[in-house]
Amino acid sequence: MPVDFLSDEQVARYRRFRPEVSVAELEQFFRLEAKALQALASKRRPTTKLGWAVQWGTVRMLGTFLAEDPLNVPRDVLEFVAEQLGIDPACAPEYLTRPKTAYEHAWEIRDLLELWEFSKREQEVRDYLAARVWSTVEGPRALFDRAVVHMLREGILLPAGITTLTRLISEVRRAEHARLYRTLAERAGPELRARLAELLQVPADRRVSELERLRTAPTRASGRVMVAELHRVAEIGGLGAGAVRVEPVPAVKLSALARYGLASKAPTLRDLEGDRQAATLLATVRRLETSSVDDALDVLDLLITSNLLARAERAGKAEQLRTFPKLRKAARTMASAVEVLMSAPEAAEDRLVSLVEVWKAIEEVVPREKLASAVETVAAFVPTTDDDAAAEWRAELVKRYRTVQGFIELLLEVIRFRAVEAGSAVLAMVRTAAAMAKSRRRYAPGGIAAHEALISGSWRPLVYRNPDVPEGQIDKAAFVLCAVMHLHHALRRRDVFAEGSERWSDPRARLLDGDAWQQARPHVLTSLELEVEPAGHLAELASALEGAYARVLDGLGANTAVQFVGGRLQLEKLGAVEEPPLMKELRSLIDGMLPRLDFPELLLEVFDRTGLPGDFTHISGADPSMEDFGVSLAALIVAEACNVGLVPIEKPNVPALTRARLLQVDQGYLRGETIAAANARLIAAQAELDIVRCWGGGHIASADGLRFVVPVQNLHTGHNPVYWGRQRGATWLNVVNDQVMGIGGLVVPGTLRDSLFILDAIHNLDGGPKPETVVTDTASYSDIVSGLFAICGYQFSPRIADLADTRLWRTNTRAVYGPLEHMSRHTVRLDKIRAHWGDMLRVAGSLTMGTVRAYDLIRMLSADGRTTGLGEAFAHYGRISKTLHLLQFIADEGYRRMIGTQLNVQEARHRLARKIAFGNRGQLRQRYREGLEDQLGSLGLALNAVIWWNSLYLDAAVKHLREQGFPVTDEMCARLSPIQYEHINFLGRYAFSRADVAGGLRPFHEGAHEGA
Repeated sequence: MPVDFLSDEQVARYRRFRPEVSVAELEQFFRLEAKALQALASKRRPTTKLGWAVQWGTVRMLGTFLAEDPLNVPRDVLEFVAEQLGIDPACAPEYLTRPKTAYEHAWEIRDLLELWEFSKREQEVRDYLAARVWSTVEGPRALFDRAVVHMLREGILLPAGITTLTRLISEVRRAEHARLYRTLAERAGPELRARLAELLQVPADRRVSELERLRTAPTRASGRVMVAELHRVAEIGGLGAGAVRVEPVPAVKLSALARYGLASKAPTLRDLEGDRQAATLLATVRRLETSSVDDALDVLDLLITSNLLARAERAGKAEQLRTFPKLRKAARTMASAVEVLMSAPEAAEDRLVSLVEVWKAIEEVVPREKLASAVETVAAFVPTTDDDAAAEWRAELVKRYRTVQGFIELLLEVIRFRAVEAGSAVLAMVRTAAAMAKSRRRYAPGGIAAHEALISGSWRPLVYRNPDVPEGQIDKAAFVLCAVMHLHHALRRRDVFAEGSERWSDPRARLLDGDAWQQARPHVLTSLELEVEPAGHLAELASALEGAYARVLDGLGANTAVQFVGGRLQLEKLGAVEEPPLMKELRSLIDGMLPRLDFPELLLEVFDRTGLPGDFTHISGADPSMEDFGVSLAALIVAEACNVGLVPIEKPNVPALTRARLLQVDQGYLRGETIAAANARLIAAQAELDIVRCWGGGHIASADGLRFVVPVQNLHTGHNPVYWGRQRGATWLNVVNDQVMGIGGLVVPGTLRDSLFILDAIHNLDGGPKPETVVTDTASYSDIVSGLFAICGYQFSPRIADLADTRLWRTNTRAVYGPLEHMSRHTVRLDKIRAHWGDMLRVAGSLTMGTVRAYDLIRMLSADGRTTGLGEAFAHYGRISKTLHLLQFIADEGYRRMIGTQLNVQEARHRLARKIAFGNRGQLRQRYREGLEDQLGSLGLALNAVIWWNSLYLDAAVKHLREQGFPVTDEMCARLSPIQYEHINFLGRYAFSRADVAGGLRPFHEGAHEGA
């Protein structure tokens, strides 16, 4: 049986020792415990004891006995065992003089450890693998490692031949996949299967299959696109896939099938075996039901914000500018009259001032007719109410009624909206508006009396007092637009949500509740170091706050960076820290030592040294097995990260670089989860290098956004003239740890309040330890955001640009804080925290376990200036951690430098990212969210590959210089940076040639020893 699906490393380590055994492995497997020592007491000869003890540890570590040569172990193992026994390891060869002794010892150890032959418990291994295949998407390589670990844990000896295990894995995968396909196909039924199969056909009047048409997402927003998307939602839902009960099948397997169906071409799906085809299409259409609703609501959101609101606001401003000269002239006329009135003499006991005299004086300056005309002009252009500054653009918005009229009824028919109590009135109003939009009749105010409370501000005159509408009737267009605006706000706040949606669903429904919360709560409380009752925790926070105030006040005399100018606190900017002696010389030497190479060469070296291509599994779950897969993968990373596309990369005469091969790898292997797995491998590998420990322990991270122009139509982009002028763009919010590695990231449409997404990025890291401190640049962040960070166990540490207007909070109302008194007049309401503590814990648990997005929760807790009770509790909780951060920022120069240093690291990575992504002037041309995520994920992987490679050679250069006598200290190493790129060529050459990694590192650049 071939073992093609295994990597060379897996084959090499099966039932064999690696050249070096770690200290931890020696302690775990070869430390002789009481049971072993008791058995050894009956052995008389030293060589017998040594051989027996080596076999004891060997079978525990490898899961097998080394029958041919029991002492074929690393030298460290022999010495470790011999030292415990007080025996000279040189006597070991005598153990092999009588081969039967080794067999007898193996049988004895097998009985002592209660080990089983594989043949006796093969069915148990088969059942274990079947459960893994059914419930996970692990490929055969991962299953092989799982099986080996399971047998070691359960005391089952590994089979002598590796093909025995690989054959078993292949058989189990085939059987379980067949069961999966059969289960879903049977539940779909023959009628649905026939309808699904028809999706793979290409109609006579079209160029693509029906499946391709249905899975093509929109790229722009308009009334016509909105109608088309709603019809797509209805068509997909009408297939009936969502009504199929699929409960026996794990959600992860359905997602894997859907991913394969969404990525594969129709001919590929047509060639699938019957049950597999039906199962794949069922999962695909079920996923499309969700994604199509999300797409339709994304179109609605963009249509309202960009096409309706933005245009109405621009038109309203234009109307204001058009009327401004008339208004200015009328105001000047009225001002002249009022000036005469105010300068008129006041009445006294000896003299009365009549109205006739006043008017006479006014008319000498402004004729009465002219003044009356001015008053009419002002009355016409100035709203009668002063509570709404949106009258102009709302009036312009009503003129776009036809856009909304075309889809509002269909919107409610196709999408199942639900609402919480706060949104129920809005949903009722929208239903009334949809019925009115459909009808041709006119409506009286009584027809909308139930919704009068929502028709406020400048909407009231637009709805009730339109001069173009007959008296006693309402303006239907204004009412419908008012309802749609309320729906939009409620959707964003999640007071109204869509059933069957993912991005527009109810975040409350995703919070842990009932039995799920009861089971998860002990683990959550332990991991976050919180308690069910908040009294002790809040007392600790209050004490910490008092201590922080005391430290700041006690240190004000010696803290020369703090000054109070006019009673306002000012903090002196940090200056540069003096560098260690010879630091400049060290940098120069190392810059000259780093090897020069092309970017493709660097990627291939990283791939070969880390085994990174093994993380790129196929969308079907299979591991990569094609020849020169790493070359194809490296070529795709270059094409995506450098933003140059396939044209400069492909080579028709190189099988691994043909366009067909590159498209095959791109479609099947390069996606979010495989990129994340590869990043995790690089993060772990880099942390093992000695020099990296000088940079940090990985417990500090920063999050910041890198902006990209997206000049093509894409729903998941936004406007921001500061960054993109008249074009649209997206933000890549990435997380970097203090070891200079990117540990996570996500794509944000436009510049939509980065702080709302940071916690989601932190909770979805690719690898590395969980950060304890999260640093961000100066930006507006809410107290609720601080509260969510704090309860999830993070210190949120934004850089503060100006402390003068910053507000500090207190828990002790009687305390006096001296110079800080004017900044700390506001009190944290601990009673609000106590009242909502149970729900706050549930939110924290749901966030840490990934059942809900922080972005959705923040929008739900606070939107449009309104904060819920739970939001208020989080805000007050966040004010404690925010004040602790601010006080430490004032008092601790080292803390301020840490924040600045980490942000400088992030900015340097962004400069490197711009250097790599040079193609197309740095603009991205992806039309879909998935395309943006995959391309920016590839850029992140390329960044980490460069950082890992630089770290590897920096570490080697430092060790070389130390050997040459250069006094390199850890302090100097801490100032070296792996963010260097002058020695890497990103331009012009894309030759994918491999280095001989088996021969060690590349030689240092010529002239490396000069001056050393």
